[in-house]
Amino acid sequence: MRIVLLGTGPFAVPTCQRLLAEGHDIPLVVTRPMADPKAKKQPPRPVYQWACEAGLGVFEPASINAPEAIAQLAGLHADLLFVCDYGQILSNECLRTTRLGGINLHGSLLPRHRGAAPVQWTLLSGDTEAGVTVIHMTPRLDAGPSLAVARTTIGPDESAEQLELRLSELGVAATLEAVELLSNWDGNSPIGATQDRSLVTKAPRFAKSDGQLDFRRPAKMLARQVRACQPWPSTFAELAWRDGKQMRLLIKSARATSGTIPALQNVPVGTAVVVTAESLDPEELRGNDWTAPWKRMLGVATGDGTLLIARVGPAGRRDMSVDDFLRGHPIEGNAQFQLPTTNP
Repeated sequence: MRIVLLGTGPFAVPTCQRLLAEGHDIPLVVTRPMADPKAKKQPPRPVYQWACEAGLGVFEPASINAPEAIAQLAGLHADLLFVCDYGQILSNECLRTTRLGGINLHGSLLPRHRGAAPVQWTLLSGDTEAGVTVIHMTPRLDAGPSLAVARTTIGPDESAEQLELRLSELGVAATLEAVELLSNWDGNSPIGATQDRSLVTKAPRFAKSDGQLDFRRPAKMLARQVRACQPWPSTFAELAWRDGKQMRLLIKSARATSGTIPALQNVPVGTAVVVTAESLDPEELRGNDWTAPWKRMLGVATGDGTLLIARVGPAGRRDMSVDDFLRGHPIEGNAQFQLPTTNP
């Protein structure tokens, strides 16, 4: 099949690679242009880099729906558009430039989490299952009928970065399934499963401010926020010592516990104390960041339960275990994480 690929970010790369390896004719790869060509440090564009290394033609229109972009796509006489992690919504006119329209590989179990940040919202919402959906595209965002779905269970400490990598690989087989389905389509009869509009949830792009932790929230919600914000925007909070010193900490790994920590009984929300692994139930320590018996952690009082913090990134410094952080920044008695000025 003759397929035009549209993508920018890393989520699209495994499937783009496989479509080429499967012998499909790839006449063009369309990717977003550089945000600021004069900037010294450019955001990564993995699809652009892959296409150049593969020797494929690359097109970088400011708008894929501009008349000149539509004309270029139409002139390719392609069968299908494959869209993933691209960053623009395709118009009806754009979709009509190919015989079969377009398919989109989306990083959620649609209609849940429509939007630009499906993986992050999957974690933030507390879902136990994630997946990918390949839809036959319509001009409405992520609204077309689904052609293929793949599911996976979310790990208890899995971050958005880790889950997105797994889902990008999961999307390869789902996309091949959708392409095979369309290869036998007459172009007129109904195809795919219609999405239930009553089940739609939104997944808008995160802002940097979405990383601020508010310890008035329950510990379980805060732990999900930490996982959802890795690697960007990363969660953060201001830690204040009794002597007046303050430091912004990026919170890189955290887990909620309902276990009793005596030093955090009847204390203000945001109070932080040192917690040793030996003082916790072994079940609380299962997972990559929680297995070393000598490890010290920060326990923080929240609106409901305790948040255990295992890794931090002091502003401007590398990430480190809390154990390493405490060697240079001991906490004498209780320390306090500052609360945002607005309510949660």
